[in-house]
Amino acid sequence: MQIVHHGAYEGVTGSCHELRWQQYGILVDCGLFQGEEAPKVLDIEFPVGHIQALVITHCHIDHIGRIPWLLAAGFRGPIYATEATAALLPLMLDDGLKIQLNLNKSQRNTFLSLIKSLLRPVPFGCQAPMTLPNGDRLTLYFRQAGHILGSAFVEVVLPDEQVVVFSGDLGPSNTPLLVGPVSPARADVLVLESTYGDRAHERQSERSDKLKQIIEQSLIDGGAILIPAFSVGRTQELLFDIENLIAGSVLPLLRVNRQRMKWQELPVVLDSPLAGEVTEQYNLFHRLWDTEARSRKRCGRHPLSFEQCITLESHQQHQSMVNRLQSTGEPAIIVAASGMCSGGRIVNYLEALLPDPRTDIVMVGYQAKGTLGYSLARGEKRVKINDRVIEVMAKIHNLPGYSAHADKHELVQFVSNIGHGPNKIHLVHGDHRAQFGLASALREVRPGSEILVSANG
Repeated sequence: MQIVHHGAYEGVTGSCHELRWQQYGILVDCGLFQGEEAPKVLDIEFPVGHIQALVITHCHIDHIGRIPWLLAAGFRGPIYATEATAALLPLMLDDGLKIQLNLNKSQRNTFLSLIKSLLRPVPFGCQAPMTLPNGDRLTLYFRQAGHILGSAFVEVVLPDEQVVVFSGDLGPSNTPLLVGPVSPARADVLVLESTYGDRAHERQSERSDKLKQIIEQSLIDGGAILIPAFSVGRTQELLFDIENLIAGSVLPLLRVNRQRMKWQELPVVLDSPLAGEVTEQYNLFHRLWDTEARSRKRCGRHPLSFEQCITLESHQQHQSMVNRLQSTGEPAIIVAASGMCSGGRIVNYLEALLPDPRTDIVMVGYQAKGTLGYSLARGEKRVKINDRVIEVMAKIHNLPGYSAHADKHELVQFVSNIGHGPNKIHLVHGDHRAQFGLASALREVRPGSEILVSANG
């Protein structure tokens, strides 16, 4: 048995790992590189003839974005994923094909038909047996990872009974919307993400309070609140918290003119057709929600589709909203993709409203080096958008409590709670500092494990 890393071993994007057994390979994720990690050519640079299957941990673009290039390289094996991930995958790839390759609808539908024919949805906890051409049998299990809807860590039981676990991206514990990850009973070999392996997040309970404070102050200052967010996961967490603030707030908001506004009157704009479609899937798969979220739904509330949340569909509606906010400075919360501000509708809002000191920008997720989001989160006062230098007069807020990744403590706890093993841990999906920081912490709780820092090469 061998593990070969084809992406996300020296950085945090382009997740792609291969499990080799004898002469055959199983690919776990095939993601897009982003920011400074993005290569000039997206072609698959490794042979695929021996790859028997693709296993998808979840639907973020840095885990699925190179699937079109994998198929172009000749792969036609089954694609295993959880039921929710299988439902989201065509939506996400359709959006990517439109943006990355500028394919028309007919071309995209042809490709998506092929994807759907290869998909093998697997319920959480169920066996997915796989027989290799030499007759050897592998078994896959998907376990809840708590990162986004349908996200999983994957247990692979090899013919010699070894268990190899691929963490994918693990979510934080105790989030109100999705069920958190539970450590596997056994892992002989663990491939573990390390995105936040060197730092701790603020408590989840604090994020809503901080968001409320930003909203209240922004109303007093005037102007819009812009929240760049990925269409899957981050957007739904934000909507969940905003709905809770609206439902639980009794006192009105004060505006710049000292007039009072009810929370129920504050416009919440979801400017992302893709995020709207993804939110529908979150509602359809509400059985995967955590206890708190399901109880709200049973009480008649709509945590992700509340009345004052408006979804903008067309580009004309989007541009009208950008122009309106730029000219009037009226209050609104805008949630739009992309989360790293590397494309999507959020870029137009930023170009128009960054020079306005009344604007508030709320950064809620990891920002890869080389992205516009990274520059803003670092507090740079001049950024380039569409070949124009834009003065940043807006207020920038960083809310790490909205990270969809486990932090250092939670990653260490995940490993500590594994009942048997691991003998070997491969650290991936993190920059050098995060991988080395997590490796040091893991050596204290698992002194008998061999820990491989993939960033070392």
